[in-house]
Amino acid sequence: MQIHTSVTGRRISVVLADDHDIVRGGIKALLQLMPDVQVIDEARDGEELLAVLARCKPDVVLTDLAMPGLDGLAAIARIHEQYPDLRVLVLSMYDTLDFVRRAVASGASGYLMKDSAPQELEQAVRAVASTGSYFSGTVARLLLHPEETASDDGLTERQIEILVRLASGMSSKEIAYDLGLSSKTVDVHRGRIMERLELRDVASLTRYAVRKGLIKP
Repeated sequence: MQIHTSVTGRRISVVLADDHDIVRGGIKALLQLMPDVQVIDEARDGEELLAVLARCKPDVVLTDLAMPGLDGLAAIARIHEQYPDLRVLVLSMYDTLDFVRRAVASGASGYLMKDSAPQELEQAVRAVASTGSYFSGTVARLLLHPEETASDDGLTERQIEILVRLASGMSSKEIAYDLGLSSKTVDVHRGRIMERLELRDVASLTRYAVRKGLIKP
């Protein structure tokens, strides 16, 4: 069997960040099956990740976005500021253009979905370590989409789609199925919609949607 190595002839060192112990353990197990990859440390959130990086310098940081406290996006921005040459690969369940673009804008070198095959994870880690960039086919197609236009209240077209369905009484799970998203992505959008409109509950969202003519009373 051929043993793959990094471009420098040594193993690729990885720091892994995810707030779910079981998920992090599963990802670590996959990485440890790769002969040229070594997980040298782990973190449960953005603050812990920065603390780890203060004492070790990996080739690649593999991080989730949804973490408590300092989240993945904020952590990536801090990493990019403090260690501009450090390569960060996002492994996330967020599958919308908004999150991908925000990750890239924060300094991410690559983006991979959590439902990707183990072989693609291996390919992504190697590519980010060697070339500095990797985006899965799904993510690359998202990046080719035109920028979403915003409404007068600053909502994107996707957020308006979700708002209309929320105001119509659909649950996050139903909306996710309807739009081909994950329930967690819908929940994040709902939170951002409420924050943008300064509303606190679905009843207020419904009144807003009626007032704007998005749904019939």
